[in-house]
Parts: sequence; C-alpha cells; structure tokens
Amino acid sequence: MSEIRIMRIGHRPDRDKRVTTHVALSSRALGASGICVDTYDPKLEEGIRSVADRFGGSYTIETGVKWREAVGKFDGTVVHLTMYGQRMDEALPKIPRDKDLMVIVGAEKVPPEVYQRADFNVSVGNQPHSEIAALAIFLYCFTGGSSLYSDRDGKMTVIPNERGKTVVENIPR
Repeated sequence: MSEIRIMRIGHRPDRDKRVTTHVALSSRALGASGICVDTYDPKLEEGIRSVADRFGGSYTIETGVKWREAVGKFDGTVVHLTMYGQRMDEALPKIPRDKDLMVIVGAEKVPPEVYQRADFNVSVGNQPHSEIAALAIFLYCFTGGSSLYSDRDGKMTVIPNERGKTVVENIPR
C-alpha cells in the first residue's frame, strides 16, 4: 500500500488541541505515515513526536503548513472527508491503492476550494459526528485495519489482555 498523509485544516490550538491530537493518534494507529496541520502548534508537535518515539514507527508531524501549497504540490490522490460527499461505500472501490493518499480533515468549515481540489469528497455516514470518527472509519475501511496490531519497534509495547493493563519496555536491539 502507498503512503497515507493527513492534512488538518482549521486547527485552533486553544480550542482544538485534544481533537487534533486524537486525529493524529487515530491516523497513526490506522496506518497513516504522518500529519500536516495548517496552524503552527509546537505543543501538538511535541506530544505526537513523544508518542511516536515511545511506541515506534516513523509517523511524522509538521505544523504551520500552508494547506493550499501542500495540497497543490501533492502528487497522489486527495480525499476530503465531509458529511456532504459521496457515500464512503461507493467511493472506496474507486480510490486508487497504488498512489499516495492525502486525507483532508477539517476542524471548522473548510473553504469551497477544498471540495474542488479533492479527487474524492467522501462522507462517512450522513449524520453529524466527529472528524476523529470519520477518519478512523475511513482509514480502517481503506486499509482493512492492517496496522492496528503491527509491531512498530518502539521503546514500549502494549500487550493486549482481557483484564488489566500491560505495557512493557522493550530491550534495545
């Protein structure tokens, strides 16, 4: 599968810090390689880099990215998640798996230009819900959930079990 990048548009650090953090964490868990956020937010960068450092993988974050420029120079398929788009079950078979993918997730009303630039405007249901849920459902369906339990060679590993919490520190190789 090709690389998946997330573009977060409209991030407001005072208001959206938890939501954007969860957009990044969910996308990381579900196979994205990184996120670009249009508003500069060093605390967000620090938090996400800390998770990637502890739990492994090569997930990247960059804030203060001009979304028009990032989308304009992106050489791949652009998917915009919106409640007003084409049904996900109809769009998924049409989205190429052999090209890099940029998934645009808005924090507030996105400019009409986003709808025009996107190769696919995709709705994950037709009821109001969070962008975190939409992104997680979309990525799970697009990737088949292949990254959920992958070993990322991190400093820490969560061991699934029926009861309790087990986190182990990995011995450096």
